[in-house]
Amino acid sequence: MLNLRSNSDQGFRKTVTSRPGVYRMLNADQEVIYVGKAANLKKRITSYFTGREPSPKTRSMVAQIRDILVTVTRTEGEALLLESDLIKELKPRYNIVFRDDKSYPFLHLSSVQDVPRLSFHRGSRRGSGRYFGPFPGAGAARRTLNLVQKLFRLRQCDDSYFRNRTRPCLQHQIQRCSAPCVGFIEPEEYRRDVEHAVMFLEGRNEEIIEALNGPMRRAAETLEFERAAHYRDQIASLRRIQEERHVAAPENECDVIACVVRDGQACIQAFYFRGGRNLGNRASFPRHEAAESDDRILAAFLTQHYLTGRGRNQVPARIYVSHLPPGRALLEKVLSGDRRARVRIVRPIRGKAAAWVRLARENAALALAQHLSIGQRSAFRLAALGNALGGGNALERIECFDVSHTSGEATVASCVVFGPGGALKGEYRRFNIEGIAPGDDYAAMRQAIERRYARTASEQGKWPDLILIDGGKGQVSAAEAALRGLKVDDLKLIGVAKGPARRPGQERLVLTGSGQPLRLDPDNPALHLIQEIRDEAHRFAITGHRSRRSRRRRESPLQQIDGIGSRRRQSLLRHFGGLQGVERAGVEELAKVPGINKNLAQRIYSALHGG
Repeated sequence: MLNLRSNSDQGFRKTVTSRPGVYRMLNADQEVIYVGKAANLKKRITSYFTGREPSPKTRSMVAQIRDILVTVTRTEGEALLLESDLIKELKPRYNIVFRDDKSYPFLHLSSVQDVPRLSFHRGSRRGSGRYFGPFPGAGAARRTLNLVQKLFRLRQCDDSYFRNRTRPCLQHQIQRCSAPCVGFIEPEEYRRDVEHAVMFLEGRNEEIIEALNGPMRRAAETLEFERAAHYRDQIASLRRIQEERHVAAPENECDVIACVVRDGQACIQAFYFRGGRNLGNRASFPRHEAAESDDRILAAFLTQHYLTGRGRNQVPARIYVSHLPPGRALLEKVLSGDRRARVRIVRPIRGKAAAWVRLARENAALALAQHLSIGQRSAFRLAALGNALGGGNALERIECFDVSHTSGEATVASCVVFGPGGALKGEYRRFNIEGIAPGDDYAAMRQAIERRYARTASEQGKWPDLILIDGGKGQVSAAEAALRGLKVDDLKLIGVAKGPARRPGQERLVLTGSGQPLRLDPDNPALHLIQEIRDEAHRFAITGHRSRRSRRRRESPLQQIDGIGSRRRQSLLRHFGGLQGVERAGVEELAKVPGINKNLAQRIYSALHGG
């Protein structure tokens, strides 16, 4: 690939290459405001500057262009892939941008062990084995996993747990695992169960039923009635599932995707079918400039959802859509190459597929109406809060802080962000608090405020119109001191203190520079917004605290001692038979362990006994 960079003047437009590639348009601040791809870069870039562009959005974008960065590719298909990756990475203002899709869950069947494991998986799919999905959410993936466990009893435990079992675990007792860890099932029989689970996830139920009929008859003939009953129950469950599956599925493996646009907002609704089963649906709300068409938004979803590097999802054989996307032929070609089999994008006119597309559009319309309603309600409550504070203007950005710990252990502070559209979860932050006296909430709040806004200042980030503090005068004073230390004195600050009975509606609002607390009526929408933001900050803080506390409690105390690495830790545990033996040992005994001198032995003893 070749990078060319020059001002977007007439000379550059004359000399730009006619090869396929990707172009990035930059504004005066050198921010990428648009990413596009073209089969002919010269023709596409020149078209922006003819003066005949009818779209107000494009005219506004062109007026801001100060620089163009061009990347040449070998084919238009390569350009499409690069464009998708760059849009996901840079999130340009004038592109249609969807949320990152790497969070879609899968089921993973490992292949490196003699006894394969079937487990829930989220993230990149670089490990060996097979991945089944994507599922629209964790709930759908776990329901399918639970169904497979009921039918085929494959193990879910991790390898270290599996290797160290001496007796069956609870999963075997509730008939969710055949206990291969202790040899309760023959390796050959377990391999058959793995094969049947794969066939089930691929939708090949009839083949499984045929394969199970023979063993069921043989078990009955040899009077192994319990085994025969197990096969009979498996067959009955598979037939029942098969009947439920094929009532309405448009095809064995496909996705159904519909787009609805209303009031400058859009919603994409996607239904996923794998192995003839409806895995569920998922709604996406892209960020885009006004006046984008349905087909362009749908095209952006298809490229970002199916083609983005690490978050790339498995592509089905057929994708049914509500609108045919521009550049469909190229997209089908690239998707087919990625899947190594033909992929078709179809707008169905009749039949089951058309009915599912209509259903997807209805779901998209309902989800969009709800989304717009939530946005309008949020904007109304922001305006009400602005009026309550005497500013008269609606607030655009509110940040709220809370601190969570257990008797001073594993202190975590949270910062949540709200705007006119509600919670901005991508901008939430947590702070692991260190270097303070255990349980000092005021010092913890001061540290969180200092770290948050020192970074905002250094990176020229977005400043809030209002800061909420979950706490009373003490926490507010600590936050004020932190802001003064940063030479920030123009931010509104409010403490949200619980009322005498700690009931919702009785909160006291502690304003900076005011001797009297602000009280709002329990039914005031401004107070409802404050409560929602405060509760979200509390949830985010306590979730982070519990996670940090759990990690700490899983760690060995030996890991906290300087000079004790993994080898010395293993030597100590082997020598004394475990951590309890190490804790009972004296300095002289510790010094007898290979690699442990007397000074280090004294340090270990002091750390384990609080000396």
